[in-house]
Amino acid sequence: MKLKIIKSGQMNPYLNLAVEEYLMSSNDEDTIIMYLWQNRQTVVIGQNQNPFAECRVELLEKEGGYVARRKTGGGAVYHDAGNLNFSFIAPDMLYDKFKQFGIICSAVESYGVKVELSGRNDILCEGRKFSGCAFSKREGQNLHHGTLLIKTDTEMIQRYLTPKPTKLQKHGVKSVERRVVNLSELAPVTAGNIKPKLIESFEKEYGQKATWLDYGELIRCDEVSRKAQLYGSDEWLYGRWRNFKVTKHGTFNWGEVDLQVTVDESKRIIQDLMIATDSLDTGAILEAKKRIIGQNIDHLMDEKCQSEVLRDIIEVILK
Repeated sequence: MKLKIIKSGQMNPYLNLAVEEYLMSSNDEDTIIMYLWQNRQTVVIGQNQNPFAECRVELLEKEGGYVARRKTGGGAVYHDAGNLNFSFIAPDMLYDKFKQFGIICSAVESYGVKVELSGRNDILCEGRKFSGCAFSKREGQNLHHGTLLIKTDTEMIQRYLTPKPTKLQKHGVKSVERRVVNLSELAPVTAGNIKPKLIESFEKEYGQKATWLDYGELIRCDEVSRKAQLYGSDEWLYGRWRNFKVTKHGTFNWGEVDLQVTVDESKRIIQDLMIATDSLDTGAILEAKKRIIGQNIDHLMDEKCQSEVLRDIIEVILK
């Protein structure tokens, strides 16, 4: 087993996401990578989220910010220089999300702060969230990435993010600002001084020293440049979402879902299905589209569902 560490040298969200994807596609079968990176003034949405429902796109871009869409599920988050992002990339045999959570928790608790895992993907302190995570798997490699709120401008979270009232009610708060906490409010944590602690925790967990990857060398790769262009493209960020109209809605333990269902009424065939959701399970969302589009709406109940997400989406369509 080998450990590798890489730190981003700039704050462009499209380039940082491109580097992460490249690391995942090129990682060795015996290597675990920890990647630390930061973005400037960016709302990052999940792969299947509608940007216009999750944030004030026009205001954000007018004020010099970015919208970025990652390739994992989950909800929208705000990044700035007071936020540190981490990514763990590991092959199937070495991937262990609880060890990876442990690395983050150990580094934070070294400041004397008590933390706890909560819900699907959050890390809390005193009941307030300072970290959220998302996950992905592809061709034998796994990605576990997340945020660390250290000194994020919480007024900007309020200014740009537009969470649904039902989501806030679920967590018993009136605003997203009240739901989160900066680590710098709890201990003398900075984006600079927590990085060595994360590296120390990473190496201690696996019992060996890590080698370093060169960020500058990576961003000069043609493949990384192509991926960065995709992440920043209008089609990837907005595409058909500009014309998205919610026709069905549902709330489940795996997340919320808005659907735009297009049906040929004469033949009762579902011609198109767009799914906006904060579900972490991107594979189940893809499966739902494949299994539903082209089906007779009257026969959906006969569909043999392999996932809870698919069953629930069919239930929403048939309401």
